[in-house]
Amino acid sequence: MKIIECVPNFSEGRNQQTFDAIKNAIDSTPDVKLLSLEPDADYNRVVVTMAGNETGILNGAVNACRAAAANIDMRNHKGEHPRIGAIDVVPFVPVSNVTTEECVKISEEFAKIISQELKVPVYLYEAAARTPERKSLSNIRKGEYEGLEEKLKDPNWKPDYGEPIFNPKLGAIVTGSRFFLIAYNVNIKSTDVKFAKEIAEVLRESGYSKKDENGNVIKIDGKPLKVPGRLKEVKGMGVTLEKYNITQVSMNLTNYQITPIHVAFEEVKKEANRLGVEVIGSEIVGLVPLQALIQAGKFYSNNKETDGKKLVDIAIENLGLSYLNPFIPEEKIIEYMI
Repeated sequence: MKIIECVPNFSEGRNQQTFDAIKNAIDSTPDVKLLSLEPDADYNRVVVTMAGNETGILNGAVNACRAAAANIDMRNHKGEHPRIGAIDVVPFVPVSNVTTEECVKISEEFAKIISQELKVPVYLYEAAARTPERKSLSNIRKGEYEGLEEKLKDPNWKPDYGEPIFNPKLGAIVTGSRFFLIAYNVNIKSTDVKFAKEIAEVLRESGYSKKDENGNVIKIDGKPLKVPGRLKEVKGMGVTLEKYNITQVSMNLTNYQITPIHVAFEEVKKEANRLGVEVIGSEIVGLVPLQALIQAGKFYSNNKETDGKKLVDIAIENLGLSYLNPFIPEEKIIEYMI
């Protein structure tokens, strides 16, 4: 069975009536399941996660967006998070037995339907982008909703679907396909965040700015000289968890096929050992694909175990995923929730 995740971000974080309308729209759609609905009042934004097969995920996304469009008016919207419209971004994410290319096609079909029905301009981003400058969500969002009317007058920003006509109520929509992002944190047994920060800088793909013997950033032609990190498709930083009296290397694994969870964990352990601090388990924030834990289980069993459940258990134990809070597979693995 093909499983696709869709994570629409809507520009409303305070109105329960809107949340209920979105929830009901998804719940009444066959072959798709609502996994979470997480509003943030400060951002004035709600992040919705659903999963289903090709038909279910397309219909679920369209129905959720219809509900959002009926209840959100951007002319009254203020919030901390960057946004370009009421239905700000709608990514389709391959989870199981489905390719990115298939998800791109779903996003294109979604864009075609929603642009015509709601009379709203739609841009394609990430893997669906048709020009290099549209791959980045932040590029498309530049100027945000307030600058959209003027932006649509620029031929370079003609939408991929829909007319270049400003919709004051809804703004614009961004859709496309990206890989499954795993939010993954490794615990460091120290209250001094400098260790976690150094580990993150050494490992994350973007690396760090090189400094001279006096601690000043070295610049060439006015730009900092960057030392690239070891792990591809990894973003990271050091953070403090005062509640637990520890620190963490907080990472986003943007492609777990390129840098798997167990690789990130073992590399953090190497750096922690170099710095003389101890790693005490890790945590996955949000959901995780089954395959990501199967990979880790195979690694830690030296490819000797083949049973899927046992491989998951081996991964949980060796990654220390229950150190801070119990890791319950039925509540954390996306395939188990559907």
